[in-house]
Amino acid sequence: MGEDPLREGLQKTPARVERAWQFLCAGYGQDPHQILKGALFQEESNEMVIVRGIELYSLCEHHLLPFFGKCHIAYLPAGQIVGLSKLARVVDVFARRLQVQERLTSQIARALEDSLQPLGVAVVIEARHLCMMMRGVEKQNSLAVTSCMLGEFKENSKTRNEFIELLKTELR
Repeated sequence: MGEDPLREGLQKTPARVERAWQFLCAGYGQDPHQILKGALFQEESNEMVIVRGIELYSLCEHHLLPFFGKCHIAYLPAGQIVGLSKLARVVDVFARRLQVQERLTSQIARALEDSLQPLGVAVVIEARHLCMMMRGVEKQNSLAVTSCMLGEFKENSKTRNEFIELLKTELR
């Protein structure tokens, strides 16, 4: 690259990079099902539960560059609910791995479906990819949106549309 690896500012860089990568890929050492299992509560509610705007940071597996954005999750309980913070933790488990956004979206949805056994799960991710912004096509305002709809969210357009409309509402 034309840089002097013995320069003072670079001498400790390999160790710093190693620590950074351990943190950025910590999701490989975590089990999303254990996280969810630790906060399940019996509840007869079957109304939609939504947590939106969950910040996420991940690494594109193709270029090892970051992508970042927000994840929106909904589920329809079927006899049990989960602590809301656990939804954000599950996002982090899968985001802290080398990823593509499409897989990340479905991994989150399927983990929730497997652990909660709900009537349905919906996950939408909106993200900006530095591999598109700072190299390649260099499109600064591009936003990738992916979704995974399972159960009632896939089968029932009214349920799916209610979720999508609730994502659009502003907090008052």
